Amino acid sequence: MIKIENLYYSFPQKDLYKKISFTLEDNQHCAFIGTNGTGKSTLIEMIMNPDNYLFDGKLDISPNCRIGYVSQFSQLDKAKEMTVFDYISERFVQLQADINEVCEQMATSEELESLMEQYQDVLDAWNAIDGDNYESDISKQLKTANLTKYADMPITNLSGGEFKLVQVIKEMITGPNLLVMDEPDIYLDFEHLNALRDLINTYKGTLLVVTHNRYLLNHCFNKILHLENTQIQEFNGRYMEYNFTLLQTKIELQELAAADLEEIERNRKVVDKLRAEATVLFSATKGRTLHARVSLLERLEARRVKEPFVEIKQPEIHLTTNQEIEEETILKVSNLSVQFEEALLENVDFEIQAKDKVALIGQNGTGKTTLLRDIYQNENPSIQLNEKVQMAFLSQLQGEMFEETNTVQQEFLKLGLQNEREIKIHLSKFGIEEELFSSKIQSLSGGEKNLLQLAKIALSNANLLLLDEPTSHLDTYAQIALEKAIENYNGAILMVSHDFYTIANCMDYVLLIEDKKIRKMSIRAFRKMIYAKHFDRDYLEMEQKKKETEVKIANALQDNQFELAKSLSEKLEAIIKQL
Repeated sequence: MIKIENLYYSFPQKDLYKKISFTLEDNQHCAFIGTNGTGKSTLIEMIMNPDNYLFDGKLDISPNCRIGYVSQFSQLDKAKEMTVFDYISERFVQLQADINEVCEQMATSEELESLMEQYQDVLDAWNAIDGDNYESDISKQLKTANLTKYADMPITNLSGGEFKLVQVIKEMITGPNLLVMDEPDIYLDFEHLNALRDLINTYKGTLLVVTHNRYLLNHCFNKILHLENTQIQEFNGRYMEYNFTLLQTKIELQELAAADLEEIERNRKVVDKLRAEATVLFSATKGRTLHARVSLLERLEARRVKEPFVEIKQPEIHLTTNQEIEEETILKVSNLSVQFEEALLENVDFEIQAKDKVALIGQNGTGKTTLLRDIYQNENPSIQLNEKVQMAFLSQLQGEMFEETNTVQQEFLKLGLQNEREIKIHLSKFGIEEELFSSKIQSLSGGEKNLLQLAKIALSNANLLLLDEPTSHLDTYAQIALEKAIENYNGAILMVSHDFYTIANCMDYVLLIEDKKIRKMSIRAFRKMIYAKHFDRDYLEMEQKKKETEVKIANALQDNQFELAKSLSEKLEAIIKQL
């Protein structure tokens, strides 16, 4: 369906792709992965609109290929006054109207030949999307996504997560030859994430999906495209198998690299000795020997090329405060009610202590973000903050935290960093490359913007962090780095999240919004609830064992303990088979 050969494309400030090649065949469900800012969304845009780009190489798409698209940034048009069913069926209703209009013209016009051509074109379009069965097809898809009860609901009443699923259904229902989805999982709660999984797995066509969601990656795809460091790698198989293959490659390459380094050091000592002898007594023979050794050393060093799929950017996120508060209540909410068009919370009470790491969870549309904003604004008498509290806020509406027309450098100079060197030292820890400093923030990817928000928070010295979907848009490496930063943070955190891995890995407890109330829940009870609704038995424990084993392998490689790394990789393979 798609064939790309030796594609080269660059921006003024960076190369994106250097002679990448891959194919995408009929009925493949392909996950498109890579660290933030590698150019995944740009490549999707090139596939959809190749005429808008100047590139070298070949980009071949099957003739008459119809492409559907679900954007990561789609927003609900509040002006649309229609039901969910009507919204999904817009394309079909329009084609029906076009067919009727042509038929009416044919009844009165003498120019039948051109009208017959129009009629055939519209009929072909109708048949291409299986128009005769669209009502039953929409009903089936709504049932798969557990949205049947929403069919007659006004589209404007949907939450962001519900609308995202409706968008997916709307694109799937017309049966495009290729359906492209850019992070369709963003902001989905646990129930809706499972619905998205079911929609993907029951879809009969070809899918190309950009996602960092570990659950979807583990459960939905039979092909992986991995874009990293201007190169691409394709793998026919599941994500877990690909990840394991990648880790084994890393073990083999680092073992070879260690042997290369040993050989380089041995030759460097010989070169140093020969140079020292040449300064005392020079001869043509010694000169030729020295030259030969230097040439050998240069070849050995040149051979140590970084593998693009092994040398992956892994941020080292650090969140700290020197305004620590001893064990006492820092946030007290009493008899709070929240309303946004309708009542979201009624007479809720809870407290947070100085070192608590708390996840605020609930279905889409239950008021989590509204509550977080009310705490940050600190204008409601039902919300009491300790006088020692300093807050920082991470917004899922990324544009409101920065002046988006400013460059990265301009924004961080405003935050108190003195010069480009200080900015470089600070942002490099968050995986933000120097070549982005002159870029306007509005041009950055969603993941890069979230990393910038975290970098801003790290400068705030706040002792209470309010994080609204902090893992959204982040690649898996950045997610794991954030989890580590949360674990090591010496203040309090209240985090809205639908990422069960992050919640299970680094939160102390959960505040669950349910029936307009908030109740406290232990992580153990949270796991049990998630299992009952969404997972096979022991899934999260097995995932945690997998992660711990991968970390042990990484530590063994750092210490050049290659036999231990190989032994651990066998253990990892057994865990993956169980998963």
